[in-house]
Amino acid sequence: MTTFDARTRVHAFRDDTLGEHDAVGLAEAIRRGEVGAAEAARDAAERVRAVEERLHAVQVHADAPAHGTGTTGGAFAGVPTFVKDNTDYRGLPTGHGSAAFTPGPARRHAPFARQFLSSGVTVLGKTRLPEFGFSPSTEYEAAEPVRNPWNTGHSAGGSSGGSAALVAAGAVPIAHANDGGGSIRIPAACCGLVGLKPTRGRVVPNDQSRRLPLDLVVDGVVSRSVRDTAAFLAAAETHWRNPKLPPVGLVEGPSGRRLRIGLLLDSPNGVASDPATREAVTETATRLERLGHTVEPVEVAIDPRFTEDFLTYWGMLSFLLGATGRTLGPEFDRHRMDGLSRGLRATYLENWRRTPGVLRRLKQTKVAYAAAFRGLDLLLSPVLAHPAPPIGRLAPTVPYATLVERILAYVTFTPVDNVVGTPSISLPSTRATDDGLPIGVMFSGRPGSERTLLDVAFTLEADRPFRRIQDDA
Repeated sequence: MTTFDARTRVHAFRDDTLGEHDAVGLAEAIRRGEVGAAEAARDAAERVRAVEERLHAVQVHADAPAHGTGTTGGAFAGVPTFVKDNTDYRGLPTGHGSAAFTPGPARRHAPFARQFLSSGVTVLGKTRLPEFGFSPSTEYEAAEPVRNPWNTGHSAGGSSGGSAALVAAGAVPIAHANDGGGSIRIPAACCGLVGLKPTRGRVVPNDQSRRLPLDLVVDGVVSRSVRDTAAFLAAAETHWRNPKLPPVGLVEGPSGRRLRIGLLLDSPNGVASDPATREAVTETATRLERLGHTVEPVEVAIDPRFTEDFLTYWGMLSFLLGATGRTLGPEFDRHRMDGLSRGLRATYLENWRRTPGVLRRLKQTKVAYAAAFRGLDLLLSPVLAHPAPPIGRLAPTVPYATLVERILAYVTFTPVDNVVGTPSISLPSTRATDDGLPIGVMFSGRPGSERTLLDVAFTLEADRPFRRIQDDA
């Protein structure tokens, strides 16, 4: 039996207006007049203060929390939340997790911030991320790391680590996240949350990434319930919908449809998952079969150079940020970027001549990935090769060669969906490590298949509710 040490676990659940509501439940209470939006914002701010000294998840607090777009409507009207600090929010600085510059207040909301606000949320501030979102752990060279509320000795994941820590701890029910290589799904897996990376183009395009030769980044949320993530997608569509994709609409529960699901236990690049992770994924497959779905082993035959190519592209992003950083702040100094960013940049400078081939091969990944889905509705795999690592193991102070080796042995499943543009969701499994850490499982689908992903997520949540941090003792 798993045992928990209260000294390493922290949550903010208490008897206040937020109670144990998810975002949908809190919005319903506000609409019924049982809770006031101002009270919910006040109590959420109190919860944040109660856990922040141990989690270090917040980058900046809003002086005057903004409620939606000035309307009382929206699926999440009055629900307190945070925006990740790589997305402009008018009046607040956008620091991108970097010490290489001092940001000034943003003059306007980013397009996604406007889309998120259209749901009626109350923004309390911005959450921390590792420098430019490059790391799967929200850690720094000269600042406190974001800690996992289930076990504060471990990482909350990255790059949306601050958002995930606050939601998992119960400080807010839902928060903004985005994903360029796993940055929604990784912290969701580390913190026991639901984290859906939508199809490329499902929400309004990210300003920066859409100008790149390969757009990896898509915005979304992390939440504690499937219905919150489903309600977010439906609300986002009421603000803007991509006519090139099938609509999602509001998915409200399992459909009962029988699915054919491919099972992938080890990464396509050959990295094996650890025993606890394999057990969590295998147990999920067994549950699905008991519920009437068909699960069968599958192989994903992507180019063996995929990992090296993705790392080269990641290095190109660091190089471009170093070259154009003055657009972020006039005193930007690339020499003050952290060890991971500097190492990625240096690696790219050694290999920049490979760029055309790298881009060509990455774009061709969609062919092999589509082949893996023949006859299948979804793929089931781990999110990560092992559970959340201890604080320090993936810190940017680790020598670059060692750090990259550790990252590539950890983040082995998520990047393919970013390259191909397919949707993918991280869900909490029923398993936990001996020291209380959640273990996530991942479902990936064809482009535009968010309804199917939400369907299987609702099915598993209904079969066995997700573990709650406030229940473990």
